[in-house]
Amino acid sequence: MANHKSAIKKMRQDEARRLRNKAYRTRYKSIVKAVETAIQQRNIDAAKEAFQAAVSMIDRIASKGVIHKNKAARKKSRLAKKVNALSVSS
Repeated sequence: MANHKSAIKKMRQDEARRLRNKAYRTRYKSIVKAVETAIQQRNIDAAKEAFQAAVSMIDRIASKGVIHKNKAARKKSRLAKKVNALSVSS
């Protein structure tokens, strides 16, 4: 356990950040899963709509440092490729 006042405050801040980041990661995973579910069901409109929401969320959490900016770019690229392939095939 921390003994210094500053170390105690740092622990409080770290815990608050951990919980906030956990919430962001959970929402991120859920929204990506929504896109992939729409793609599996071959629902083009729902997939495009979910993709727009996913891109917004991914950009937001990357700017906050929850995920790395390159991971965000890679995830958006792969999702876009899947959504575009769905629209071309139908």
